[in-house]
Amino acid sequence: MTAHGILPDHEIAALTAGGAIHAQTALADGQIQPASLDLRLGQTAYRLRASFLPGAAREVDDVLKSGLVMHQLDLSGGAVLETGCVYLVPLIEALSLPADISAAMNPKSSTGRIDVFTRVIADRATAFDAAPAGYEGPLYVEISPRTFSILARPGDRLVQARFRRGARQATREVTVSVDLAGFDGVNGYRARRHAGLIDLARIGGHDPRDYWEPVSLRNGQMVLDPGEFYILASREPVIIPLNEAAEMAPIAPEIGEFRAHYAGFFDPGFGVTEAGGDGGRAVLEVRGRDVPFILEHGQPAARLVYEPMTAPPDTPYGLVASNYQAQGLKLAKYF
Repeated sequence: MTAHGILPDHEIAALTAGGAIHAQTALADGQIQPASLDLRLGQTAYRLRASFLPGAAREVDDVLKSGLVMHQLDLSGGAVLETGCVYLVPLIEALSLPADISAAMNPKSSTGRIDVFTRVIADRATAFDAAPAGYEGPLYVEISPRTFSILARPGDRLVQARFRRGARQATREVTVSVDLAGFDGVNGYRARRHAGLIDLARIGGHDPRDYWEPVSLRNGQMVLDPGEFYILASREPVIIPLNEAAEMAPIAPEIGEFRAHYAGFFDPGFGVTEAGGDGGRAVLEVRGRDVPFILEHGQPAARLVYEPMTAPPDTPYGLVASNYQAQGLKLAKYF
């Protein structure tokens, strides 16, 4: 019997070899992760009047031709995607999925940590970040920088896809709370408004002092200001066994005063000692909403939802170059 669950790296590679995942150019090194596939930006970005879903009867291209596009940008030489704007970019990868395999998408960790809001859209989609079992067609990513404008080029990777055989099945859920005790005297980071551009090609090339303000606390409490963006860390160490994958989800969306975590895939091997981890922390991307809100040390902030893998990955997270294995309070790889 074929195992149900999240597909590992070698099964993703097999999907690619069989044409279920196809692209205008060959997959790049490191694009296949232990339990996900990085998706790449194509050549053109469309500046939109508003976000949208095509609905069950339309393709994305039909909507773009209906007057929604304000103008288009050629990303070939690099183009600035500005804060407060909504863009749509066709992805290099397209899908021809088998009848028993679906796809779910999510921002990459580095995308969430620079407060760039993304959602993947498929043709005839009634929901974001999902391609149903058997889907055949292109993929597009909606991009809306919230705090920092970004310089993007074709091939940049802002989002990732997971492939699932059968229905979603959660094996367990773990509540994650926020750590405000401090990491070397820093309790968190607050994004600076009106900071400079982030060039997605410059890994480690931006001075964090120009973009982030360290937050130091004395009483284990933080007041979240409405509309401000923070980087915090979980109090609990996170370990993802090799036979499971996990996704971060809000602890209680009905609270409304803040939202924690914008990018949520955790691959098998994260935090595992054999893969160079020691129970790495989950980094929480937090935005204050509506009114000032007091966040306290140990307050529940998110849930880790675990799912079974169909098989362990050939290369667990951490055994190849990884930016966030064994992390504490850590900014995105661009800093």
